[in-house]
Amino acid sequence: MIKLDNLRPHPLISLGLNPDSNIFGTPCQMEQGANYLLLAPSGKGKSTILHILYGLRKDFDGEVILDGDSVKGLSPNDISKIRQSKLSIVFQDLRLFPNLTSLENIKLNTVWPDSATVEEIREMAQRLGILELLDQKAETLSYGQRQRVAIIRALAKPFSYLLLDEPFSHLDEVNTNLACQLITEKARTNKAGIILASLGEKFAFEYDRELAI
Repeated sequence: MIKLDNLRPHPLISLGLNPDSNIFGTPCQMEQGANYLLLAPSGKGKSTILHILYGLRKDFDGEVILDGDSVKGLSPNDISKIRQSKLSIVFQDLRLFPNLTSLENIKLNTVWPDSATVEEIREMAQRLGILELLDQKAETLSYGQRQRVAIIRALAKPFSYLLLDEPFSHLDEVNTNLACQLITEKARTNKAGIILASLGEKFAFEYDRELAI
C-alpha cells in the first residue's frame, strides 16, 4: 500500500496547491492491485508525484509510505532494492539510451529475478508492432516507437506498482489500445496496481479511483 499524508512538494508550494487536490495536502491511500488515474493540467505536479513515488525526489513536506517504509528515509541503496521488485515506471521523457538498440535498452531492466526472457520481450514487441525495430538504435526511432520500447522495458521486470507518466502521448488510438491491453495483462499477472498520470484522457483501462492533482 502507498500512503500519502499531507504531501506538499516544495516546487509546487509557491505556485499554490490545488485546494481540491486528492493527492497534495491531504491523506491518500493507493492499494496494490488497484488502478488509479491522476488528473491535472500541465505543470501541476503529475510527473512530480510519480518521481516522488519512485524515490527520485525528496524535496517535499509530509510523508510518503511505500509498503510500510518512509520514502524520504530510504537510502539510495534501499530505494534501488525496492525498485528491483516493487516499482516500474514509464517516464514522460522515456529516458532511453540513444546509442543502444531497443532490445539493449529493454534488457537493461531484466537483470532482476523473474524478469522477462528475450523470447518474452520479442513477443511483447510483436504485439506492439515493433518487433522489427528491436535491433535498431533508439535514436533512429520515432517518438511513438520509443514510447512502445519504454513500455516494454517497464513491463519486462517484476513490479507491484506500475507508474505511467503520459505514456501514450505520441501513439494513435489503435496502438494505444494494444499497449493498454498488454499493460493490463502484465499488471494482473504481477497482481500489481497501475498509477497513470494524464492530462484528462482515460484510455482503455478500468480505474478503481480517479484522483485530481
